[in-house]
Amino acid sequence: MPNGKCHYILFPYLASMKELFDFILRFGNLNQQQMDFIAAKATEINLPKEEYFSEAGKISKQVGFIIDGILRVCYYNNKSEEITKYFIEENNLVVDLESFDNQICSSAYVQAVTDCKLIVFERKDWLELLQTIVGFDAIVHKIISRALMQKVERRSPLVTEDATTRYLKFLEIYPTAVNRIPLSYVASYLGVTQSSLSRIRKNITL
Repeated sequence: MPNGKCHYILFPYLASMKELFDFILRFGNLNQQQMDFIAAKATEINLPKEEYFSEAGKISKQVGFIIDGILRVCYYNNKSEEITKYFIEENNLVVDLESFDNQICSSAYVQAVTDCKLIVFERKDWLELLQTIVGFDAIVHKIISRALMQKVERRSPLVTEDATTRYLKFLEIYPTAVNRIPLSYVASYLGVTQSSLSRIRKNITL
């Protein structure tokens, strides 16, 4: 397994924070003092392709916001096959919520599909934000609820549809990501072999 090499940059207030606040303010209101407090707790990291943001068997200790790049959530089944559960693109929070909230070992990996840039918050700082900023917990709850609903909506077609329809749905869900995600990961997400996926792609483009 990769050893999670990250390059950390401390900052008082980076331009990339604007993207985070644009995202947060879609779900509630913050004043300038509150945003300054959030920015003071933030760190920017560069996560190289194939490195892990969090790992199975370890306790998740960070909340991230993706400025640039794509991550995937994956796990190994009882046949030691790697299964991709879903992908997370730019302008989304990323956290293994069950592990982070309950301080238990994660059952999944969160891995960089591309080189990624994220804004991250350590657990103690995130909890301080939730406890200090009035209404921030409600904002975060809305963000998490939306993410969970989106996850269910995206996974549902994969259970009921044939492989070609599942791939077409994937193109619809991740239109800007498809050319940045390796075919092996897409095949794993769709539950097909890479050779089957290649045939599907070929038939669609005929």
